[in-house]
Amino acid sequence: MAEDEASRISAAAGVEPVLEAKGLSQGQIVRKRFLGHSGAIIGLVVFAFIFILAFTSVGYLGIPGWWKYSHTQVSPLVNGGAPTSSLWPLAWGEHPFGQDRIGRDLFAMTMRGAQQSITIMIVIGLIAGLIVVVVGAISGYFRGWSEAILMRLTDVIIIIPALLLAAVMAALAGRRDQGSWFASFASTNGVLALGIFLGLISWVALARLMRGEFLSLREREFVDAARISGASNARIIFKHILPNAVGVLIVNVTLTMSAAILTETALSYLGVGVKAPDTSLGLLISQNQQAFATRPWLFWFPGMFIVLICLSINFIGDGLRDAFDPRQKKFNAKKAADHGGAAVQAGTVTGLGASAPEDPRNDGPADGTRGQ
Repeated sequence: MAEDEASRISAAAGVEPVLEAKGLSQGQIVRKRFLGHSGAIIGLVVFAFIFILAFTSVGYLGIPGWWKYSHTQVSPLVNGGAPTSSLWPLAWGEHPFGQDRIGRDLFAMTMRGAQQSITIMIVIGLIAGLIVVVVGAISGYFRGWSEAILMRLTDVIIIIPALLLAAVMAALAGRRDQGSWFASFASTNGVLALGIFLGLISWVALARLMRGEFLSLREREFVDAARISGASNARIIFKHILPNAVGVLIVNVTLTMSAAILTETALSYLGVGVKAPDTSLGLLISQNQQAFATRPWLFWFPGMFIVLICLSINFIGDGLRDAFDPRQKKFNAKKAADHGGAAVQAGTVTGLGASAPEDPRNDGPADGTRGQ
């Protein structure tokens, strides 16, 4: 009875009882906690909607989409370039997001910009995650001179502003007259080159976290047991330590991908990111900044998609953090006090209704009263 009451109070206070996770694998526990995080589920649904809408509407990699305009197609202005969509009465219209001053469809350009931003975000996450695993594993597990070299390299990279490095790389990519391989690659694969470059400078903060995780896990008993049994260093790292550190990796890479959206937006706004004739969400805002007072819808929709993508990724990262780390579970002290007080009152009432036990020393009840 006491265990059931404690479990009920813990559940009401927002703390997951230990007995609830009994019999479940680690993956099932993580999935259950993630699906119970309402913000993460909402963020996942919003991001999935934006992803599907962006990559199916205007097409991708030569695959045609269902929207009739492309991001470079010019057509006559409709409704003076203002959005033709409306909430009441509900209508979509010819150009739901409006048109720019030369007649390009803003919906197509926004979807193309969302494609580029999401592509850069995924490339940054993959490259940064791979580098973090390598640097964190080598420096945290082997230590010694390898740790000293890698951590000093991290210190050098982390003090250089990313915007300054991006400006230098953009200048090198723009010198096409010299025919360098970097300029040729950047001119034909601008989005991929930008994603690779940002991924190469976005891993430094995560590498320190992964190194600390490896430093902690390498001293655990299961690692000592694997080492005594004759397991190689590679097997210990990838089979025993890395699966236990994957939660920290996934959570922080997800949050890095969210920050990458804002970095790409800032670089494109400054003119050192995605270049015309291609487009991105940041470039759309930069190109139309002079029309803010007269045609504000040119800012509304690209800005709205930037905010939605960043918020959804942040909510997903927050849900993953709570799922992988049970210590992040919030404790509701007020609910615990309320339910605890109710339980104490119930116990008091029950005790009053019962007869007091006999005290063998006084040959009477234990409350000090004498039998009449």
